[in-house]
Amino acid sequence: MQHPGHLMRRAVQVLNVLWNEEVSRTITSPQFATLNALYNEPDLDQRTLGHRVSLDRSTMAAVVSRLCDRGLIRSGRDPRDGRRKTIALSPKGLQVVQQLIPRTRALSDRFVAVLDETQRAALLCLLTEVVGTNERR
Repeated sequence: MQHPGHLMRRAVQVLNVLWNEEVSRTITSPQFATLNALYNEPDLDQRTLGHRVSLDRSTMAAVVSRLCDRGLIRSGRDPRDGRRKTIALSPKGLQVVQQLIPRTRALSDRFVAVLDETQRAALLCLLTEVVGTNERR
């Protein structure tokens, strides 16, 4: 229990359990991240969307395909640049993401409930630094 990698893996396991309890058993965290990115920034191209949610090209393509199949997003060609595929929430997707946003906040609150505000801020800062540094490598 003294190895950061092991503790991170355990934390992800806890988050997965909490996700199923608090947020959704049918929408995954990467799918929610995609829906939420489109909620905040409509009509993104697939490459930019993948960048926004930190998903590689093949994973992003799979997420987009699943969300399209479920009628939560729609894709089309940019009228100004036919090579560019744009993605937007469907009305059903908008409804789903609006239902899930408060649930994800509840999940986050539950996950760090044992920490005070200073500790929560420190955790976020440390995780941001670790992830950012390693992503740049």
